Amino acid sequence: MDQKSLKDMFANYVNKKSIFQDKNLLTSVFKPSEIVHRNAQIQELASILAPCLRNTDLSNTFIYGGVGTGKTLVVKRVSQELENAARDAHVNLKIIYINCKMKKVADTEYRLLAELARNLGEVVPATGLPTDEVYNRFFKKLEDQEGTVILVLDEIDALVKKIGDNFLYNLTRVNSELQHTKVFVVGISNDLNFTEYLDARVRSSLSEEELIFPPYNAIELVDILLQRSKHGFSDSVLQEGVIQKCAALAAQEHGDARRALDLLRVSGEIAERSDSEHITTAHVDLAQQKIEKDRTVEAVKSQPKHAQILLSAILTLNKTSSGNIATGDVYTTYKTICNKIGLTSLTQRRISDLLSELDMLGIINARVISKGRYGRTRSISIDLSTHVQDQIDSFLKEKFY
Repeated sequence: MDQKSLKDMFANYVNKKSIFQDKNLLTSVFKPSEIVHRNAQIQELASILAPCLRNTDLSNTFIYGGVGTGKTLVVKRVSQELENAARDAHVNLKIIYINCKMKKVADTEYRLLAELARNLGEVVPATGLPTDEVYNRFFKKLEDQEGTVILVLDEIDALVKKIGDNFLYNLTRVNSELQHTKVFVVGISNDLNFTEYLDARVRSSLSEEELIFPPYNAIELVDILLQRSKHGFSDSVLQEGVIQKCAALAAQEHGDARRALDLLRVSGEIAERSDSEHITTAHVDLAQQKIEKDRTVEAVKSQPKHAQILLSAILTLNKTSSGNIATGDVYTTYKTICNKIGLTSLTQRRISDLLSELDMLGIINARVISKGRYGRTRSISIDLSTHVQDQIDSFLKEKFY
């Protein structure tokens, strides 16, 4: 395309009516004024946290649910309204929200404590202090609050898998060291079995209240998409069946509202780039292929070297396996690849952690199987399409072989 053609293309783009009215409404970061199909969870969480408005003790609470089931959205909405109510009632309340998957914020115990302390106004260097000193500074700032502090730890399972649960034990015991402030934890996890891996002491003190967010069904997802598309798209651009198809596809994948929104938004982007005046179900098919490829391939590219080699081992075994793959076979093949490329292999325990991380990303399925008195093991499988597997395999072979 020559420069004149580019100029014409950009001019046409500016002058052409967009399929979108407000694309931001079709993203997962947008906070709607009404959260549909989560009223029961909103009411239950609000009733759990409301006693702080009377300076009464709360229960530590754990919130479970799959990705895209509205956990974070509900917690943030209830937190905002609770803070407003506390302000009106002249009650000292501080709510701190931390996303435990954010790098350089909560990927080590030190960084987590430093971020919590900063939210209370304490200046903590990025590195350099003993962890005990950071705890002391954090506890001192907590005491200065003289009221109630609620710590919301989102995707807490990701952090515990990285650094263990000692910090959780310390947080749940902090009230015994404070005289003027009470601290309570609200944990949010995508892993329904998360507390099984916690120390018994932590589990008993943390999970005083549990709140489950079920996956959305197709009908509920249709309502969510209708709510967002009303002002997200221009009038009459959505053809019949588009929203229903996006909802049905997302309902098949664990009832994920983010997935449904991504499908609808990307369908619109594909339609607009192809100069179509309408979004059709064919655009949804293309969007599904694009999202699956982009999400998974980019996730693999961002993984550390040993995680990529581990995935290469799984893909190699998957070609000859008739079903699930044993973790022992995965580790053996992983070590073989490391030897071939002259790399020192990691321990089996560290590889187990990497398998958990790949499972959490949705790249593999690592299902825990009980063997009775012989303990537990995991069975590995891959649910990715053959096309995506081939793309990942090609990338890994080009990088390592």
